[in-house]
Amino acid sequence: MPIRALVILFLFAFTPCAWSVPQSLTAKFLPPDNKILLFIGQDRESIDTYSRELNTVPAGVMFYTSIQTLTGIDEPVDYGAGFQDAPHLLAEYPDAPLQIGLYLVGTLPDILSGKYDENIWKFGLWMRETRRPVFLRIGYEFDLPQNGYDPELYKKTFKYLVDHFRSQGVNNVAYVWHSYGVVTADKPFMLWYPGDDYVDWFGVSIFSLYNQKDSAVFARLANEHEKPLMIAEASPNSEIPLDGKKRWQRWYKALFAFAREYDVRAISYINCEWDKFPMWKGQNWGDSRVENDPFLKQAWLGEIAHERYLKPSAQLFRQLGYK
Repeated sequence: MPIRALVILFLFAFTPCAWSVPQSLTAKFLPPDNKILLFIGQDRESIDTYSRELNTVPAGVMFYTSIQTLTGIDEPVDYGAGFQDAPHLLAEYPDAPLQIGLYLVGTLPDILSGKYDENIWKFGLWMRETRRPVFLRIGYEFDLPQNGYDPELYKKTFKYLVDHFRSQGVNNVAYVWHSYGVVTADKPFMLWYPGDDYVDWFGVSIFSLYNQKDSAVFARLANEHEKPLMIAEASPNSEIPLDGKKRWQRWYKALFAFAREYDVRAISYINCEWDKFPMWKGQNWGDSRVENDPFLKQAWLGEIAHERYLKPSAQLFRQLGYK
């Protein structure tokens, strides 16, 4: 299904350390130094409600589909986690870059066999015709055990897709290599790495308060490879207190501190009432809507008003180097 598989434990508390941003840091659609591109997701209603209740237009919006079906790119679809509706997002947020999670679970051998070449071609044309910067997370959360991506097949598939899109002249896409962010001794992150020539951005998920060293490990890898870092999915789960002030102190402040410490250039925040969706009901994901608590709402608005956040405007694409 074209919504990300559930990740249970992750982190973002971190141990301060010496950190230097590589002077040669370059990537497609890289925000200027000391700037952050903020995406809001992950379904149509949640994005629209965020915009309406906070009286602010998201600088970027999130969307999910799968290479098997390409559902949601031409008409809305709901798999039990809210509508994925790309036509609506493109029409309602014309100045917003698009961040796409591309679901590949169970399809890697078929993709490499050519079974989905027609869909790959169609999807490439569709992305090109969005006429905006697109950040594509190919097989997002590549190392999540539930996804079952074989490292060698994953790397080959990542390259296969990128090569196809490049051959079509799809020049408005930045390719994101997205980890769920938990260090394991037997399967290090780099086991899945397609290579510097294929990856534009490193991405990592941030949900829980665990494994506090892991996020820093992944951030250092991005630094070593001179790639910008995106927090590709982020949302406080139900282990965080519901009280807005406590939630802000325990989760949000740490998230933004991590972003500053590790020169994060993009944050993708999932602003939704998880428990109302059948897909997530009973899994203790709670409610991550920032507009749902007066304190949290004001604190959030105060944070994103900072000059470090790129503002939605007709000039935003140009700021990202889109031509």
